[in-house]
Amino acid sequence: MEDYEQVRHSLIDMLEDLDDRLAKITHDIKAPLDPDFEEQATQAENNEVLDSLGSAARTEIAMVKQAIARIDNGQYGLCQLCGVPIGAERLKAIPYSSMCIKCASQAGC
Repeated sequence: MEDYEQVRHSLIDMLEDLDDRLAKITHDIKAPLDPDFEEQATQAENNEVLDSLGSAARTEIAMVKQAIARIDNGQYGLCQLCGVPIGAERLKAIPYSSMCIKCASQAGC
């Protein structure tokens, strides 16, 4: 098993950034509506976008947590579908990747 301590540290930093981003999004969504009806319509549209961003952040948070768990249990860097090692370049680009490029391509990821 390779030493992935630096990757783990980077993933934890990424997780903290994502948690901060999600907290800001949640705060913005919960902001009271403007008394102006037209402004409320704009806020509603903005909240839809923020909700989508929040959903994406929650998904990424889950993927980062799973990657940290794979490091901890010795499964990091192995494709979760076929079991082959995930390429170093892929892990460098997407450190929370759980699939090799072949499986990710077939899965449409």
